[in-house]
Amino acid sequence: MVPTRTLYDAGFDASWEPDVFGGARRALEAAEADLDASVADMRATRVSLVAEVALNYVELRAYQARLAIARDNLGSQSETLQITDWRAQAGLVGSLEVEQARSNRDTTRAAIPTLDSGRAAAEHRLATLTGRTPGSLHEQLSKAGTETLPTLPPDIALRIPAETLRQRPDVQAAERRLAAETARLGQAEAARYPSFSLSGSIGLQALGLSTFSGGGQIARSLAGAVAGPVFDAGRLRAQVEIQDALRAQKRAAYDKAVLTALEDVQNALVALSGGGERQQALISAVGAARNAALLARHRYNAGLIDFQTVLTTERTLLAVEDSLASADAERVTALIQLYKALGGGWSPSEGMPSQITDGRDS
Repeated sequence: MVPTRTLYDAGFDASWEPDVFGGARRALEAAEADLDASVADMRATRVSLVAEVALNYVELRAYQARLAIARDNLGSQSETLQITDWRAQAGLVGSLEVEQARSNRDTTRAAIPTLDSGRAAAEHRLATLTGRTPGSLHEQLSKAGTETLPTLPPDIALRIPAETLRQRPDVQAAERRLAAETARLGQAEAARYPSFSLSGSIGLQALGLSTFSGGGQIARSLAGAVAGPVFDAGRLRAQVEIQDALRAQKRAAYDKAVLTALEDVQNALVALSGGGERQQALISAVGAARNAALLARHRYNAGLIDFQTVLTTERTLLAVEDSLASADAERVTALIQLYKALGGGWSPSEGMPSQITDGRDS
């Protein structure tokens, strides 16, 4: 009879490689930088979305303001047509003046559907951007008195610290991608040097539980190895050159992102400053045009001037008031563009991305 026996076998293998030349550390830095770049990309998308919502909101309010102006002028021109018709019936003016007044009124009336279409389109885009069906915001955005544009802050800083540009998500993303490629360059450099590894295994066999607990037959082996990339030296050197070229590419992308940020900020500041000057000039022009239109109507009713002067002043008033409404919207738009150019909402206490280090440092 063949004797039976019980066999217990336990084993454990382990290997450990010290990061002598920093390859593993650089790989970790690259992974963390890639993660930071992805987070910055998400922030850039969020800033763009918020800016688009704000811009479409301003566009909607501008169309509402222009519609109110057109309808108000339509009412005044309708009154002028009625007065002209009465004077024609009294034999004070001819039919020419009546037809000119009717043409002036109908021209203003024809502009209202176009403005209303623009208002509806802006309202639908705003609903879509906020995740709602087109038309769902109509009641909320059509309340009386809501056609006014947002007011600007009384003090707008026109001197922006250069450090503020680093808060832009696209600049942060470009910087983090440069940091990732820099870390990968260091990883490629580390791969050219020898790697040191230590491996070991411990095993235990026993014919019975008693011998297992008591010691039994124990085998141990330890081995150390030092491997050097002797035959792959050319390939690894080429890999370093490729990685250095990729790093240079990301550096150029980072420089471009910074220059684009500077351009966006400067353009927004110029638009904001120029828009303020244009707005003030149009405010003065609107006041003068309203006075001229009022005086022209009174003098026409008194028979002191011809009807052509009335038509001219009414057309001028409509054009200037419409321009002022557009200028108000453009100035608010410039401020939104400035906020977007500066990276949207941010706090000076927020942390900055870590500085980029040279990939050739161990």
